[in-house]
Amino acid sequence: MIIKLKNKDTLICDDFQFKCSIGKNGLKKNKLEGDNCTPIGTFSLGPVYYRSDRVHKPDTKLKTLRLNKQMGWCDDPKNINYNKVVKLNKKIKAEKLYRKEKIYDVIIVINYNTKKVLKNKGSAIFIHVTNNYKPTKGCVSLSLNDIEILLKIIKKNSKIKIS
Repeated sequence: MIIKLKNKDTLICDDFQFKCSIGKNGLKKNKLEGDNCTPIGTFSLGPVYYRSDRVHKPDTKLKTLRLNKQMGWCDDPKNINYNKVVKLNKKIKAEKLYRKEKIYDVIIVINYNTKKVLKNKGSAIFIHVTNNYKPTKGCVSLSLNDIEILLKIIKKNSKIKIS
């Protein structure tokens, strides 16, 4: 099953159309760390992370993992753990995943630059929650309700096509 991005503001999966937002600077084939662009390509999906204190475990065929207060996503290209989940500490530059705002209450990892990680090619590319559809730093964002619907209909081998 392919999830398609259409017109930079609509995600299509099966018969469903979801309003979404993307990176502030649009789409880019050669994404770089910090460019606020959403990468162009077709990508598999990784695990789903969720805040168990705010939302129920997602109903999905994808692997699900609970977020905890020590979890981050390394966005430092010089670090060996670049573009991976890390335990937060002062020595690692990482984006905090357990946040006050609700954007990371549910995260679907987009497997961009995750298999063979290339330094400075971008990190922490997710499908995550939005409340206002403002542009992201490179992720695709949907309402919580739409993410929950998407998670129910996608399969383990589903991919997202961003173009």
